[in-house]
Amino acid sequence: MPSSTTTDTPPQHQDGGTLSHGLKQRHLSMIALGGVIGAGLFVGSGEGIAAAGPSIVIAYTISGLLVMLVMRMLGEMSAAYPSSGSFSAHAERAIGPWAGFTAGWSFWVLLCTAVGLEGMGAARIAQGWLPGTPQWMWVALFMVVFCGANLAAVKNFGEFEFWFAALKVGAIALFLILGVLAITGVLPNVDAPGTSNLSDFMPHGSEGLLVGLLASVFAYGGLETVTIAAAESQDPVRGVASAVRTAMWRIAIFYIGSMAVAVTLVPWDSKEVVEKGPYVATLDHLGIPGAGQLMNVVVFVALLSAMNANIYGSSRIAYSLVQRGQGPKALAKLSGGVPRIAVLTSCVIGFVCVLLNYWRPDDIFKWLLNMIGAVILVVWIFIAVSQLLLRRRLEREAPEKLVVRMWAFPWLTWVALAGMAAIFVLMARDPANRVQLYSTGAMTLVLAAAGYAWQKARASRD
Repeated sequence: MPSSTTTDTPPQHQDGGTLSHGLKQRHLSMIALGGVIGAGLFVGSGEGIAAAGPSIVIAYTISGLLVMLVMRMLGEMSAAYPSSGSFSAHAERAIGPWAGFTAGWSFWVLLCTAVGLEGMGAARIAQGWLPGTPQWMWVALFMVVFCGANLAAVKNFGEFEFWFAALKVGAIALFLILGVLAITGVLPNVDAPGTSNLSDFMPHGSEGLLVGLLASVFAYGGLETVTIAAAESQDPVRGVASAVRTAMWRIAIFYIGSMAVAVTLVPWDSKEVVEKGPYVATLDHLGIPGAGQLMNVVVFVALLSAMNANIYGSSRIAYSLVQRGQGPKALAKLSGGVPRIAVLTSCVIGFVCVLLNYWRPDDIFKWLLNMIGAVILVVWIFIAVSQLLLRRRLEREAPEKLVVRMWAFPWLTWVALAGMAAIFVLMARDPANRVQLYSTGAMTLVLAAAGYAWQKARASRD
């Protein structure tokens, strides 16, 4: 039977305290808005365009629809049961402790590794501005700044993300405005391209579209953070509900709109699209002065934003897991409403990943990257299965908690699960993604076995 010990907000106190409620509605709104804008959108989308051509718009639309369904399911559960453990707590409540254990610790590994990866990405940009400075020094500096901010108070995380998100949203909005003006022939000294760059819509056929689809799926990251952060807000239910209800237009405008502008204005096979990223390539094509450096600043901010959010998210996931008896008790110790040992642990592991990149890039670090390659899909499956089970329970026991409802339940939940299964099949067919799929699968099985053994041991003690 699923455990009934899952922590709601506020969580049960430990060491005389609870998580603070220092996040305001404006923080949550901007975290939700900026959470969908990552460095992968600014730079990594170039590889998808090179593979799919203009049909990348279809790829982003398909994966965007899937992400909307996942976000809606997660929002339904998080509005009903606000928790810093988010999907991990929901999986424990719906399926059992082993599921919460598996989903939570696999996502924690992903976030800690991502902290190091994003730090290295930002360091490379900073190194380009100040040649001769070592990358590790920049990463250490970023770690100190964001670790310190997260150790002090949750409102510091919220303020950083508020301004980071504002800059990212502003950059995307400016790009879209300039792009639309250029497409319609209104922008001075730029000839409207019409549909000339869209004539070869699917240059590499269905295989190219599938590669673009896989690339687009993994570009959607950060949507989960707002449901974790909501547990420390002044009105968790309202925050989650607002974020989920605006998810559709955010994805449509930021992702699909950006891709449509880029492939309309710049030939899909332009080398600059991959080398510089579609945003810089488009702005250069329009003759916007200083476009390269401007977008470098935006990408730099996007990386720092993701780094900050992942330090926060990993510490709260670990805290929630330990609160539910699924990890070392020290990680749940609170000071000033902050799980400071969990924050420090996440930062240390992130920096260890940076060191592994320098010391063992071809074996241990590469293995680590493969291991986390498909974790987000594993998490999405836990979200969908949990929602299927919890929705029925909520309808029977507490229908008033269904502030956010999944559309066309249960049919669209099953559609989402079928979509996730299809992505796994595509990954298995692609040699470049197959190793990631198998490595993530192995880690998931190990964690599931450990979680099940722990669940049985606890049941026998009870």
